[in-house]
Order: sequence, then C-alpha cells, then structure tokens
Amino acid sequence: MTKLPRLIVLGLLAFSIHGAWADDMPASAPSAATASAPAAPSEPTLVGTDKISSGDTAWMLTSTALVLMMTIPGLALFYGGMVRKKNVLATLMQSFAITCVVTLLWWAIGYSWAFTPGSAYLGGATRAFMNGMTIMKDANKLTVSHLALTIPETVYAMFQLTFAIITPALIAGAFADRMKFSAMLVFMAAWSLLVYCPIAHWVWEPSGWLALKGVLDYAGGTVVHINAGIAGLASCLVLGKRVGYGKEAMPPHNLTLTLIGASLLWVGWFGFNAGSAVAADGRAGMAMAATQIATAAAALGWMFSEWMTKGKPSVLGIASGAVAGLVAITPASGFVGPTPAVIIGIVAGVGCFFAATSLKSALGYDDSLDAFGVHGIGGIIGALLTGVFASKEISGVDGSVITQLWGVGTTVIYGFAVSFILLKVIDMTIGLRVTEEQEREGLDISLHGEKIE
Repeated sequence: MTKLPRLIVLGLLAFSIHGAWADDMPASAPSAATASAPAAPSEPTLVGTDKISSGDTAWMLTSTALVLMMTIPGLALFYGGMVRKKNVLATLMQSFAITCVVTLLWWAIGYSWAFTPGSAYLGGATRAFMNGMTIMKDANKLTVSHLALTIPETVYAMFQLTFAIITPALIAGAFADRMKFSAMLVFMAAWSLLVYCPIAHWVWEPSGWLALKGVLDYAGGTVVHINAGIAGLASCLVLGKRVGYGKEAMPPHNLTLTLIGASLLWVGWFGFNAGSAVAADGRAGMAMAATQIATAAAALGWMFSEWMTKGKPSVLGIASGAVAGLVAITPASGFVGPTPAVIIGIVAGVGCFFAATSLKSALGYDDSLDAFGVHGIGGIIGALLTGVFASKEISGVDGSVITQLWGVGTTVIYGFAVSFILLKVIDMTIGLRVTEEQEREGLDISLHGEKIE
C-alpha cells in the first residue's frame, strides 16, 4: 500500500473510532429551567401563518438571490477571467452546469440528508423530493424548518441550496483547463451527496456530531470553504499539472471579468454571512459589518504583501485578497465584532497570499486558480480564529481553538479521502482528463465546439 492511501485509511479509521466513542457518551442532564420550558421542535414542523415574519422572509428571499448571484455570474466571471482565452467558455459552463445539477440533487435528497435529524452522521429521507414541504392556504398553515422558525421551509431550503451550489463550483478552480466535462459532472454530483451533505449535517444540523461537540461555523468556513479547498487539492494532485505548467506563460485572459466577478462575490457575500442569521435582526447587522471590514483588511493585506515582495500591487492580487477575507470571516461573522474582523482579515490576506505563491511553489502542485490556497487555507484560518475571537456577548457561545481543530481536522481528512477515492474511481472508469491535444487546443473548442472570437 502506498503512503497516501495508507494515510487515508488510518484517518478514516481514527474518525470512525471517534464517532463510535462520541455516540456512547452520556447526554448531560437538563437544568430545571430547561426541563420546564416548552421543547423547541427538532425537525421540520407545521405552524400557523401568523408565526411567519414577513421581514425575516423578505430578507431571506433577498439573501437567497444574493448567494445564487455569487455562483452565477460571480464565481463564473471570477474564474472565467483568470483562465486562458481558449478555456473561458468551458470555465463559465462549469459553474452554470453545476448550478443545474446540484439543484436537482438538492430537491431529490440533498436537503433531506443535510437538514433533517436522521442520525448524527446523515439526515433522514423525510424530505426526499421535498415531500411534506406543505402550504395549506385554506387552513392558514405551512411548514417551517426547525432551524428557521419564522420563515417558510421552502425559503430556508432554497437558501441552503445556494450554499450547496457554490461549494462544488469553487472546487473547479483547482482543476481548471484540464478535466473532462463528463467527468466533472459525475464528480460534482457524487461529491455533493457523499461529502457536502454529510459535512453540512455534522456541523449545521443540531443533531450532527460536530454540532454536538460545539464546533462553530456561522456560514460555511468548514462546510463550504475548507471542504471545497481540500477537494480542490485532491483534484489537482490526482489530475496532475497542466501541459506546459512552469514552462509556458499562462496569464489570465481578462482581469476585467475577474474583478467584476470578485465584486459580485463581495456584494453577494452579505447574503451568505448576514443571511445566515436567518432573520432581519441585530446579529445579521453585525455579521454584515464584520464581513465588510474583514474583506477590506484582507484585500489590503494581500496587496501590500504582493507590493513588498514583487514590487507592484496587482488587480488580481487585491481581488484575490478580498475573496480570502470573505472566506476567512465566513465562519466567524456571526460570532465576532468589528475589531476581531480586522485581525482575521489581515491574517487571511497575508496568509493566503503566501499559500498561493510560496507554499504552492514549494510543494509543486498545480492549483490552477488557487482554490486550495484561498478557500482551503482561508477557511482554516477563519475557523481557528473563530475559536480565538468568538464573543459570548454577540453569539451566546464561547469559542475554543481545540474544538475548532476537531472541525477542521475532520473536514480535511474526510473531505480529502472521499474526494481522492471518487476521483480515482472516475479516472478508472470514464477517465478524468482530456487528451494533451484537446488541452492544447483549448476546452472551449474540444469539449463544447465553441470559442470566443
């Protein structure tokens, strides 16, 4: 057995042993106050329409649109501008196709697996095909999620769908220019169900084992960014380097598109983070403030790092720094105030700059658009600093770096292992990579029969 598969097997074994140990731990006894209070619902439930807040619902409808905008057109343009001209349409196509595929998977079973109780490791099938998601107009009743009691369950399900869409779309930046479109579709479909849904359940469903352990992730540092980043690293390791990488210049095709895409990501991220309050309230406002401040600090942190090391600040650099800040503040945004947001942003900007340059160069992997360097490393920075700076006054919970390490480590081990296995299986069946001739010709023509004139 080679070293890498051995490490994967050992990691999964350790995870399984821990899971079994955690399941055997006795639950703490409820306090007298807790015992006397009415029990909150632990699964989707039917309520009267008078329980629905029109303000919360309006904000969550807006947030859902904002987060969808982050993928199409935001991420599509951000990545599309960074690839070479011969691969622009193929890159845009990836984001668009992923949006379609994940939407249908979410309807079929993804939402149910992620956000219904089930077990500590995976939700049940009570919402398969969104069965039971009811509006009884004549009776003035509808269903709500137990995680969002003041908005219709349909709104909550669609809001969480937009997170499920952008996460696999982020992975595509790591293997840009070289994966077959058919292989990409199969990988993203399988990954969404076997990696994204379980980890979302572990962290965000109250019965999930990482949620019970106290792991904090307000809007997706582990579930979205570390998850996507580590899958991106697995992708570029399995696929190998692009033809000519390190020998031929591979400059971005159109940085105007990239900056527009980064700007749409920045604006859409307010739905991502402030929307995760699932209410139009003070915590949403604080999350919005933290997001804006951290993003600005990270953009400047990357820009000045690049200026000092390379002599000039670049458009690509400041845009990448902003995205790094958005990534890092995501897990912390509902737990910290403005000053910690500045610190998180600066650390992320500087840290992700060196990850995307020095670390990538030292280790020799070809992460085409720095999916791991920005999302993986930025997510890890944000998740750990959430443990440092989480404020009980803001969120009602205390942070713990050790607990956050559990979340980070679990996501890295499970996400990498399953991604690696899926990629290997796909490679042995339908094949992962385009031919060298197709790669040199460009994916636009070779895979889609189109090109930009």
